[in-house]
Amino acid sequence: MLFSNELSALQQNMAASSAGIHRRLEILRALGVETGHTILDIGCGGGHLLEELAMAVGQSGRVLGLDPSESQLASATKRCTNFNNVELLCCPAEDTNLADNFLDSATSTQTLEYIKDVDAALHELVRLLKPRAKFVNVSILWDHFKFHGPEKKLNDQIHEAFRAHCFHQMLPIELNAKLDNLGFRDIKLKELSFIVTKRHHNSPAIFSEKVIAQFAISQGISKEDVADWRAQLATAEKNGRFGFTSFPVLTEANLN
Repeated sequence: MLFSNELSALQQNMAASSAGIHRRLEILRALGVETGHTILDIGCGGGHLLEELAMAVGQSGRVLGLDPSESQLASATKRCTNFNNVELLCCPAEDTNLADNFLDSATSTQTLEYIKDVDAALHELVRLLKPRAKFVNVSILWDHFKFHGPEKKLNDQIHEAFRAHCFHQMLPIELNAKLDNLGFRDIKLKELSFIVTKRHHNSPAIFSEKVIAQFAISQGISKEDVADWRAQLATAEKNGRFGFTSFPVLTEANLN
């Protein structure tokens, strides 16, 4: 699923929500960024993390943001306009055309699960990283990404349609072995799961709801059924029966 136009705006709203802020803080902690480092953000989106990385590495450092979406990179360009140590690349993660062994660390947030040949992307990452470099990834266990409150049959239908939005539903479970086979060591996992019960402007629920609604329609679910689903979510919230659960997992590892 390529984020462009309205989907791009929704992704950026999610990144700016309370869940997005918490996630970035955890990524920065795990990366252990130092002044002068060169860091790659794979799937940088609208550039929220790029800002913080640019400040962390300082003027002697370098931050590269990679994303296949031109609309996302346009937003990232505006967001990072005050930083001269940020470079943006519009290319696939599997074929970056960057130099060997020049990254001190790399990070990726909800990107690898959208890459069909994720092994090719990981092999490319290994080529780019220096020995003992750090990699930090956040991916969602999509089987546990769910809205609660609507009638079960309709709710299940909407969520089943959404499964087609990415190639790897449960990537955090598979990623350990993939990284180990590529020579990464000290692999650690940290769950960043959360539940929210409101759909206000600072809640990731409302933005995720809109993304799922758009995608369900693209998968053949009728606009009437999607509108009914969203109305049931609103009713459930009003009656104190609404919930939204998500299970992001942060994986950190050091290249041997």
